[in-house]
Amino acid sequence: MAAALDIVTLRAEAPADRPGFVEARILPGRGMMLLQARLRLPSGEVVDGLFAPEDPAAEFGGADDFAGNKAFAFGGAVLVPYANRIRGEPIGDAREIEAVVDGRRVRLPRNWGGKAAGAEQYAMHGLILDRAVPYEQPTPGRLAGRLDAGDFGGRWPGQLAFDLEWGLEAGVLTLAIRAHNTGDEAVPLGVGFHPYMALPSGDRRQARLRLPARMRTEVNDYDEVLPTGRLLPTAGGPYDFSDGRALGELYLDDCFTDLVRTGGQVTVEVEDPAAGVGYRFTSTSPHVKAVQVYAPPDKAFVVVEPQFNLADPFGGVWDSGVDTGIARLEPGQSLTYDCQLTAFAVGNRTRG
Repeated sequence: MAAALDIVTLRAEAPADRPGFVEARILPGRGMMLLQARLRLPSGEVVDGLFAPEDPAAEFGGADDFAGNKAFAFGGAVLVPYANRIRGEPIGDAREIEAVVDGRRVRLPRNWGGKAAGAEQYAMHGLILDRAVPYEQPTPGRLAGRLDAGDFGGRWPGQLAFDLEWGLEAGVLTLAIRAHNTGDEAVPLGVGFHPYMALPSGDRRQARLRLPARMRTEVNDYDEVLPTGRLLPTAGGPYDFSDGRALGELYLDDCFTDLVRTGGQVTVEVEDPAAGVGYRFTSTSPHVKAVQVYAPPDKAFVVVEPQFNLADPFGGVWDSGVDTGIARLEPGQSLTYDCQLTAFAVGNRTRG
């Protein structure tokens, strides 16, 4: 079993003629989260590709780490059995809510919410943020773990197990999650990945985002960040990143959906022109229906979250005809989430 701060390091060579990842540091004791991914530039310089503290041990275990919250404050958390927010009714003084998930009542940790007085609190980013995953490292560039989650201690309807695998080869970092329904009833499922991509230049205003999506979910405000149930077209507006555009002073904590696929895959790019480097996310999973982007103007990172589901996917704000992205596994069924992360030189791209 993994201890909370066991760090497993993956290493591999990267092509010399383009940026590539040469190291990834994983925390199996924190739900197989990615702590850091180091990137080698064609100049030979090695930079940190993710925003993360120098001393992760100092971050975990305090009051702010309730239900594993610190796992999605930096690095790259793995999110199951749901990504994003789930609303419900607070349970007394307990840090829990009672939520309705696929028509069944469950108790979820009330681990996030708005900061303003009276703001709603809710469940956020799944149930493995502080879970230890048994693992093995069969090669220097591969890490595999198996989590028999069951019903997450009574917090989720149905029984699930997950095979999680990180790979690093030829400068490319990959995450694969295979979910299995091990019970005798159908089970709902959302999966996501939450990486803080560092901007080596430190200048977020000139960073560029390319995200082909036709719709964005409207939120009530950027404190609670709760969906109103309206899907707004992106075309021609400030949230139209289909062809790539600079972020400037635009605040982002937005969920994009109706994604445009090319060759059967979703592709999102973040560029840091001042540093001459960019990051590309690709997923071939047909279940990835949304990409949440978090990018405050005063921070030197962009968080890109490819995920199955919209925020509050079981909530009453959504019309019955809206696909909120939750997958459903019948007994014995399995499905796979995948995300591939590559780097490229801005202005002289080598596309894979």
